[in-house]
Amino acid sequence: MCALTAAQRGRRVLVLEKANKVGKKILMSGGGRCNFTNHFVEADNFISDNLHFCKAALSRYTQWDFIGMVERHQIPYEERRHSQLFCLNSAKDILNMLLDECANAGVEIRCHTDLISVAASDASSQSSLRYQLSVNQQDSLLELHCQSFVVASGALSIPTLGGSGMGYDIAKQFGLTLTKRHAGLVPFMFSDGMKQFCEKLSGLALEVDMSANKTSFTENILFTHRGISGPAALQVSNYWNPGDAITINLLPKISASDWLLEAKHSQSKSLLRTVLHHNLAKSLVAELQFLWWQELAEKPLGEYSDKQLISIAERLNNWVLKPSGTEGYRTAEVTRGGIDTADISSKTMEAKNQPGLYFIGEVLDVTGWLGGFNFQWAWSSGYSAGLVA
Repeated sequence: MCALTAAQRGRRVLVLEKANKVGKKILMSGGGRCNFTNHFVEADNFISDNLHFCKAALSRYTQWDFIGMVERHQIPYEERRHSQLFCLNSAKDILNMLLDECANAGVEIRCHTDLISVAASDASSQSSLRYQLSVNQQDSLLELHCQSFVVASGALSIPTLGGSGMGYDIAKQFGLTLTKRHAGLVPFMFSDGMKQFCEKLSGLALEVDMSANKTSFTENILFTHRGISGPAALQVSNYWNPGDAITINLLPKISASDWLLEAKHSQSKSLLRTVLHHNLAKSLVAELQFLWWQELAEKPLGEYSDKQLISIAERLNNWVLKPSGTEGYRTAEVTRGGIDTADISSKTMEAKNQPGLYFIGEVLDVTGWLGGFNFQWAWSSGYSAGLVA
């Protein structure tokens, strides 16, 4: 996005890509369908030490601008839950669209190219070429010079797709500050009895309300052999810190205490698990029974005390768990934190202390929710830098 925007201004642009091809994260996103943006994008959909930083770029290049490009290229897409937009056919459509735009603007892209070093040119030099790069291109050492140097390196998430801390190293080299970084949009793991609980239910999905640190999401969770994944868990992971608890409401649309107390009178001869089967999977109820009311399992509901039912109901609506950790950067969709936005112009993405040096996308301390927001940040920040770089 940055390259095609700059090239459309008449700039001579070279993209350096370490991998054998560009856009691997685009191709794997959204189950191969690429959740490329969202119909509703606001600053509140992002996490940053400076919550206002992303506003300028998001308003300069909006979701409607990207949707317009998608429609010009006649790419069929669909809207899914929570206004998320996906390709109908393949994520390749988005990648090919961007590559076509780059080709039409005259952008040169070199794959298999490793950046070895970058240095600012001598300040006393009269040349407009402010940066000197040493690169390894398919075992050939090359020296490149440029006026503007844009770092769009991504971050630490999913190293198998090229994620690394290279962008952070460049930032530190030029005196920029980094905020604390964590794996974001990542599944939770457990090491206590909950690990066996999750293993037994591996593959089961259900809608819940999950929260951490006063932020909640109503979405599906997915039990795995390691712990809990699914959209709700990934969203909450952005707000969770090691040692924190998470809370799960297994019946987000029901007051469990009202329901069970009413059922005690209307279905007094039924077993509790039989009643719960109306709203929860049998396999989940079986495991919860073992955890919470095993000694009462064969009693009819009418023989439970109100206090016993209310105690079980409170857990159903407010199940508190403490993860041992997350799956980490190996499976994290994003890296939370990054280059401190205090050191970056929110309008141009240029480093305030280093003319001609730009940082865009995930490498910055701007992290979006699940739902197309991180791609929109990539498009918007790339465009903002491309207008001036």
